[in-house]
Amino acid sequence: MHTTAEIEQAFRDYQAAVQRIADTGDWPRFADLFTEDATYEEHAFGSFTGREAIRSWVVRTMTSFPGNTMTSFPIAWHVVDEPTSRVICEVRNLMPDPGDGSQHEASNLTILTYRGAGLWSREEDVYNPMRFARMSAEWAEVARRHGRLSEEGQAFLAQFR
Repeated sequence: MHTTAEIEQAFRDYQAAVQRIADTGDWPRFADLFTEDATYEEHAFGSFTGREAIRSWVVRTMTSFPGNTMTSFPIAWHVVDEPTSRVICEVRNLMPDPGDGSQHEASNLTILTYRGAGLWSREEDVYNPMRFARMSAEWAEVARRHGRLSEEGQAFLAQFR
């Protein structure tokens, strides 16, 4: 059993690590936040078991559009459930200014299970993939109008036309 204080500290460390990873693009490092036998449930991409499966998925996802465009993932709120060693939180997935000063984001609920020693044994991201795709397309359209959309983003946007 882990104390609330220990889980809170591990969650603060997790958040700081994710921001450093987003800032540097070092997405392989994300998998190192998890135990070797961790599971990751992602409602649009499937289930991944083991650190290396998580690493492969996150690198593929976060180095292609729209993942490679997101700037940060601040937490809107969170709660700790000490008996289950879980953190439940709302993650804001923020896009950069597309050129007109507008803000674009989609959020998800994340359930993290803490194993100890600063590592997580499970993560589940719960969200509506269609809502996320619509937000990404809306952002891409504004960015296109302002000359800020990559070729990869243009190909993504073409799917919605």
